[in-house]
Amino acid sequence: MLIYLSMAAALLYAICPFIPERQRVLGLVLAALGWTAHGLALALSVYAVDALRIGFAIMWSAAIWVSVLVYLVENRNFSLDGLRILILPQAAVTALLPLAFPGSLVHLADKPAMFPWHVGIAILAYSTLTIAAFHALVMYVQDRQLHRMRGKPVQSWLEKALDRLPALLKMEHILFLLVTLGFIFLSLTVLSGVIFSEQFLGVAFKWDHKTVLSLLSWLLFAVLLAGRQWRGWRGKAVLRITLFGFLSLLLAYVGSRFVMEVLLHRSVI
Repeated sequence: MLIYLSMAAALLYAICPFIPERQRVLGLVLAALGWTAHGLALALSVYAVDALRIGFAIMWSAAIWVSVLVYLVENRNFSLDGLRILILPQAAVTALLPLAFPGSLVHLADKPAMFPWHVGIAILAYSTLTIAAFHALVMYVQDRQLHRMRGKPVQSWLEKALDRLPALLKMEHILFLLVTLGFIFLSLTVLSGVIFSEQFLGVAFKWDHKTVLSLLSWLLFAVLLAGRQWRGWRGKAVLRITLFGFLSLLLAYVGSRFVMEVLLHRSVI
């Protein structure tokens, strides 16, 4: 069942970018069906009897799964059809990743009650900030393209995709909504991580690379939101901080798991 659901999700995602813009509703329906199959496959991948299966592929797949959800919800109110060309092909790949890299089983018998909640909140934080990073990257390309192609006709597939997006001001508004939501989840992740660490390890912080990079990401997003609130930050500085914050989080979670599991063949919690 897991294999069939993963392949169905990947196929539906892969079809969506080729659907013409005039058939936007069909594209959204197929993406929603792919998202549903993807979610069921993730549930089967992660949850076992008294255990969780955790790995870099599952985390990345879950991040893109939530990203597709945000895309579907946002697309109800704004014309974000161009994002499907950037998000859905990646979703097609990540839907299949857990089949190749299933990760490792973590038994819950010896874990505190906070552990499953910590994992769930961390995935929500990572997922929300993933789509925020996509927004920032698309905004950067959109801004460069507007200055480069001003007064010229739209020709390439990239120009056509960017032409479907909302104005930069609207994209910036969406970006800060996503960053704010992601920052709340990330704050809860840090807090639940402290509680989990005290219960399981007897210390508030285990000063490893994951902790340091996670706190660095939290600090970057905190500075970004403070600068937006009190100094009215916008433009390229906002995009750079968003991408640096996401990169730090990427290295803390997915990057470290990829190195440990794929390159060093070691399981991690």
